[in-house]
Amino acid sequence: MNALESTSTRPYLIRALYEWCTDNGFTPYVAVLVDDSVQVPREYVKNGEIVLNISYDATSSLKLGNDFIEFKARFAGSAREIMVPVNRVIAIYARENGQGMAFPVPVAGAPAEDTGPAKASPLSSVPAAPVDEGKVVQLVTPDEAGKPPEHEPPKPPSGPRPALKRIK
Repeated sequence: MNALESTSTRPYLIRALYEWCTDNGFTPYVAVLVDDSVQVPREYVKNGEIVLNISYDATSSLKLGNDFIEFKARFAGSAREIMVPVNRVIAIYARENGQGMAFPVPVAGAPAEDTGPAKASPLSSVPAAPVDEGKVVQLVTPDEAGKPPEHEPPKPPSGPRPALKRIK
């Protein structure tokens, strides 16, 4: 089996970070990109995403499987069955300090499988430091140092920062 045929690392990383959060007394949250395959209360979905508290205290019958994250939780006092395909999870992190891991956002029309966190960088699991939007660093080889860049670097996303809402 080669790297292209291997299973996704995403469910293993989600389980590892869930365990890290619980071992350290943190509250594990998952951010989910919602589509028709995701079974969550639609009234809590904002901008096509939902953030779910998957701590032991907030869930019942939690199963962190290779294909789905399944559990029961209460939303506004009523019990709901939640089922999230692992490939729709875009982040898992600790509520208290924000440490965790973000995964590549699934692209519409692309295959559902991936090989885990951002394939381009082995350091994608390192929490990102605050970025000064006025400064952009671009690596160039010595022979390109005197030439102007051929294209503009991508601009960081603009707009309001996402806000977390405690869901119990």
